[in-house]
Amino acid sequence: MILVITSEFTVPNETTVINQMFGEGLDVLHVRKPLISRNEMIDFLCKIDEAFYPRLALHTHHDLGKDNRISRIHYREADRKEKKYKPCKDGKNIISTSVHDISAYNTLEKEWEYAFISPFFPSISKKGYGENSMVMKNIGQRNNPDVKLIALGGIHPDNIQQVLETGVDGVALLGAIWGNDNPLSVFKQCLKL
Repeated sequence: MILVITSEFTVPNETTVINQMFGEGLDVLHVRKPLISRNEMIDFLCKIDEAFYPRLALHTHHDLGKDNRISRIHYREADRKEKKYKPCKDGKNIISTSVHDISAYNTLEKEWEYAFISPFFPSISKKGYGENSMVMKNIGQRNNPDVKLIALGGIHPDNIQQVLETGVDGVALLGAIWGNDNPLSVFKQCLKL
C-alpha cells in the first residue's frame, strides 16, 4: 500500500500531479493542508478528479467529506489522545491516526483502519527531525493485529525496499514526492519497488 501526503504548502501543478499519481496506482492521498481555509479546501478538492474522492483522506475540514463522497478522515495524534475525534460507529467513515512509537501503536483499538508511524528515517521535509529515531529498530515489537501500520518519514526510492522488509503494511511518502522537481517520476520509482 502506497500513500502520499500533500505538502502543507502550495506546490506548482499539485492537483495535476495528484491526478496523475492516482492514474498510476496511488492507493490513498492524505490531504494535509492545515493552513488553508474551508473555501480554499473546496477549490483544491474541485481540481482533483471526483473518481478519486473515495481514496482521499482529509486531515482538516472533515465536514467536506459528507458532500463529496470522501469517507476517510485522519486525526492527529494529539486529537486522538485528547479524544477529539469521532469513532467510526456507523461504518461510513474510515479513520486513521499517527503515532511516534511502537508502544503507542500497539494500544490502538480496532476502530482505526491504519496508523502512520514516524519518523522511520530522518525526515526529508522537516530538516533535523528524526535523526535519532528508534522507530524502525522497534518494529519487531509490533503486536497489534487489528490496525494496519504505515511507515512515514524519510522514505524514498533508495530505501523503500528496506522499509517494506520490516513487515509494515505500507508506506507514506511526502518529502520525497513534493521536494522533487519531478514528483510523478519519484512516485513511479517507489511504486515499482
